[in-house]
Amino acid sequence: KNIIIQTESSYFKHPQRPTTNMTETVFDVGMTCEGCANAVKRILGKLDGVTNIDTNVDAKKVTVTHGDAVTKEVMLAKLTKWSEASGKSVALAA
Repeated sequence: KNIIIQTESSYFKHPQRPTTNMTETVFDVGMTCEGCANAVKRILGKLDGVTNIDTNVDAKKVTVTHGDAVTKEVMLAKLTKWSEASGKSVALAA
């Protein structure tokens, strides 16, 4: 089965995987445009266990819904690599 996840600007198609519980993790990301938001979605969308990614460029927030297969530290590491290349800021939201 596949799950199609709709977001405001795009969708992701993930194979359905069982997870024991779902968690929301919020990041502060210095996105300035939809190009930034799409890059973040592409990066996080490749991670096993991520089921939804909601980006808000105006608020500079990214909310990720994920299962136990991925941790906030793994997601932060992936976003940090992108931030070093793009010059954008990335942090776990307080």
